[in-house]
Amino acid sequence: MKNYYDLILLSKAGISKASAESVISFTGMSKRKFVEDILNLSIKTLERKQADDKFDTRTSSLVIEVARVLEHTYQVFDDKEKVQRWLSKPNNALHGETPLSLFSTPTGIGMVEDVLTRIEEGVYS
Repeated sequence: MKNYYDLILLSKAGISKASAESVISFTGMSKRKFVEDILNLSIKTLERKQADDKFDTRTSSLVIEVARVLEHTYQVFDDKEKVQRWLSKPNNALHGETPLSLFSTPTGIGMVEDVLTRIEEGVYS
C-alpha cells in the first residue's frame, strides 16, 4: 500500500475471510468475540464464508483499520505477546477501557492510535 487511497480501493474490493481471520488471530481475541463485538456480525456469518469470500466495504474497512493499528502497536512494542497484553489491558489514557474494546468504531481506533503515538514520543500514557 502506497497511500490511504489504496486502502480505500482495498476496502471497496473487499477483504477475504482468510485475511480477516489472520488479523483476528493477531489480536489474541477469540474469533467469536472479535466478529460479534468489533465487526458487529454474527459468528454464523463468518462461518458460512469460504476462505476467499469477501466482506462488504464497511467490514473490510474496519478490518483494514484494525490491521493498521495492530501494525503500529507491533512497531511500538516489537513483540507479539506484549502487543496482545497491551491490547487487552485497561488503559487510563483510554478512560479505563482496553484498546481492543475501542476497535468497533473509527473514533475508538483513533484514540488507540493517539495513545500509541504518545508512547512512541515518550509521553506517559
